[in-house]
Amino acid sequence: MDKNDKAKFKWKFYRLTVELNIIVLFVALSIPVFLLIHSPYTIPVIVVMLALALILSLDFIKKYQETKAWLDDSLEKDHKEEHQS
Repeated sequence: MDKNDKAKFKWKFYRLTVELNIIVLFVALSIPVFLLIHSPYTIPVIVVMLALALILSLDFIKKYQETKAWLDDSLEKDHKEEHQS
């Protein structure tokens, strides 16, 4: 993997990590909000947080699969280049 591909992978990995952390935070924060805040807005806020977590999860899965395919292709190219040299 050359320098450019390594930098690309680093940013792809960083994006996936941040997105996964946001998903976990939305789900984790919905529990204390439900238990501790008693307001007419509690349920709508929880529904919005969980809906955002679901949407982000679907995007995360799509981006993860794209990144995995890109990484597999990149490694396959490197492997072929090693055998040609």
